[in-house]
Amino acid sequence: MTRANKLRLMMNWWPPFIGAGIKVETMSADFRHVRVSLKAGRFRRNYVGTHFGGSLFSMTDPYWMIMIMENLGRDYLVWDKAGEIEFVSAVKEPVWAEFRLDEAVLDEFRIATAGGEKYLRWMPIDVCTANGEVVARVRKQIYVRLKNRNRPE
Repeated sequence: MTRANKLRLMMNWWPPFIGAGIKVETMSADFRHVRVSLKAGRFRRNYVGTHFGGSLFSMTDPYWMIMIMENLGRDYLVWDKAGEIEFVSAVKEPVWAEFRLDEAVLDEFRIATAGGEKYLRWMPIDVCTANGEVVARVRKQIYVRLKNRNRPE
């Protein structure tokens, strides 16, 4: 079993995700692709009967950081710095988000932090229905810095 698969299983048993109806469907062994879904349900609705906004945001929370951290390696500090969400449409059906990390983005982080500087980058992700309708647009700001082995973290 790969590290990614173990992490996926652990996240699927994490009580806040279970309660919110969030499921990590796939996490590739190279941490370059993640697909997350959010079930609809009677106890997962907001006041007007659609998906609770906090759950829509939560379903996108840790993945960019994890994917970038796993791909850059232990020589880098990687943190979620900020996040924002725009609610586009209200729906009652299941939704999903699909994360894909390509080498060009990783190279951008490596180049920007080569001298030890911090680098901030916004990473977008859409939450969609099965037919591709965008429900929410989320942006996560990722902080990356090459570790300085002579300085305490």
